[in-house]
Amino acid sequence: MAYFDLPLEQLKNYLPERYEEKDFDEFWNKTLEESDKFPLNPEIGKVESFLKTVEVFDITFSGYNGQRIKGWYILPVNRKGMLPCIIEFIGYGGGRNFYFDHLLWASAGYAHIVMDTRGQGSNWSKGDTPDYSEETNPHYPGFMTKGILNPQNYYYRRVFVDAVRCVKLAKTLSEVDNEKIVINGGSQGGGIALAVAGLVKEVKLLLCDVPFLCNYKRAIEIIDTMPYGEITNFLKIHRDKAETVFKTLSYFDGVNFAVRAKAKALFSVALMDTTCPPSTVFSAYNYYTGEKEIKIYPFNNHEGGQSYHTLEKLKFLTKEFENK
Repeated sequence: MAYFDLPLEQLKNYLPERYEEKDFDEFWNKTLEESDKFPLNPEIGKVESFLKTVEVFDITFSGYNGQRIKGWYILPVNRKGMLPCIIEFIGYGGGRNFYFDHLLWASAGYAHIVMDTRGQGSNWSKGDTPDYSEETNPHYPGFMTKGILNPQNYYYRRVFVDAVRCVKLAKTLSEVDNEKIVINGGSQGGGIALAVAGLVKEVKLLLCDVPFLCNYKRAIEIIDTMPYGEITNFLKIHRDKAETVFKTLSYFDGVNFAVRAKAKALFSVALMDTTCPPSTVFSAYNYYTGEKEIKIYPFNNHEGGQSYHTLEKLKFLTKEFENK
């Protein structure tokens, strides 16, 4: 894949016009207040993992509207005192899969929560949490247009609330240092993490890799790949719904969460990414109001930095938590 988006020097200064409804904050404040009416009711069960260096727990907690969300909670066996906690959100189509697919962070000495994504987990890794659906409109197969004609019913309203509730869960755990909460994800997981950074001010650090769910309109104008292509295909049929669709999406756009986020952040972007185009990532990064840095991978598609960037994240966290 050759370069297809703006030149890097333009990307570094790219600040597209930001569209936000006047009641954005009211919408999310009310949404989170409604979610707080439901107790977390965590269930935490130790798993016979057959592993020697980590302990594994199967967790379930109440997310959006009290609906039950699954996850993994993984701890290093040899630990002293309370630990920084890394909360991980998963890429599009994936689920929490098996616990032994998530050994990095506990091996590095962190508490680690992996949140299952409701309704997903039948594409590239398995999930265990259904979507207790509320959408009322026909949708293109996938998740991007479920409930897209009304922000109250939109799929990602439920997902983002689940993620915020997952942070609340982490803060109840006796092994976790509440002052050292890290949210982490790539692609869809990066978009979810960015939303949480904008909604939960107590988050310490954000690890946001090749984030999805940013500057939707720009994305569908310059690429035709999935999952953004789901929106395009919906609008091909529902030709009269474009204004309504983009109004809904404005409540879930990572750019609008970026201007509200304060956590120190490490982003990544791939300049040949045809799934999450570079300009959509830089839209969020350039608007991000917290302390930040970004790692750029010039010759990669949506895989981004992979292991190279994992090393950068390990260095970043070590600098923040161990060298102070």
